[in-house]
Amino acid sequence: MQVTDHRRASASSTDARQPVGSLRARRLEASWVTQTEELREAQRLRYRVFAGEMGARLCAYPGVPPGHDADRFDEFCAHLIVRAWSAGCVVPQVVGTYRVLTPQAALRAGGFYSETEFDLAPLGPLRARMAELGRACVDPKWRTGGTILTLWSALGKFMIGHGLDVALGCASVGLSDGGGEAVALWHRLSASHLAPAERRVRPLRPLPLTQAPLPVAKASVPPLIKGYLNCGAELLGAPAWDRDFNTAELPMLMRFADLPQRHRRHFIDPVLRAR
Repeated sequence: MQVTDHRRASASSTDARQPVGSLRARRLEASWVTQTEELREAQRLRYRVFAGEMGARLCAYPGVPPGHDADRFDEFCAHLIVRAWSAGCVVPQVVGTYRVLTPQAALRAGGFYSETEFDLAPLGPLRARMAELGRACVDPKWRTGGTILTLWSALGKFMIGHGLDVALGCASVGLSDGGGEAVALWHRLSASHLAPAERRVRPLRPLPLTQAPLPVAKASVPPLIKGYLNCGAELLGAPAWDRDFNTAELPMLMRFADLPQRHRRHFIDPVLRAR
């Protein structure tokens, strides 16, 4: 498989936190995939998390070895990886990944991945400035603020470098409890973070909302969704049901114009000053 374009940004940071159940990190380093084997490392991490941890039923993809999560969109995406350089390690481990589909690449791919789950017609006016963030994945031992910060810093640089200021993504909520937590989370977030009617999208396969939800006040907000909301993201509508991944998919939209000032100072302003 040929890995293509978009390889401008890199970022690194020292993580003062200790990863859960592992060694202290000397350095976390983000980079964009340029070789097939780097992509395979990201796909192996995705498989371990999605299939091994979340119980997703992942179909084999032609030309990709078993034990990898891959689909037809991978060849059109830019893939971000974070490596952890730990004390005593010889080869740094890939501990986090994201993939990014730009508007131009989405045209070549026949659309955004999210369009397999939602009718995105209301977002038409934003498409030329909108990138899709997907397949967010962090190794369980490295789910720390430092890893997330390293990923998002590199993503911010990528977006600005490509003249994009809107990010679309789906946040996954597991359904191992029968869906009660996902329904409760939908009710909680729709009361406070629902997008205006003109930007709401429709799920093609809606998550049934008839399950008895947990008490809304007890619905926990997953770290990734909490991070999006802290950055001013809005919920675009009701969740879709992904049968293969056994998840509820919450459509989220983040606009640079809505970033709180504290996040803008960290992610946006330094990049603009360096241009």
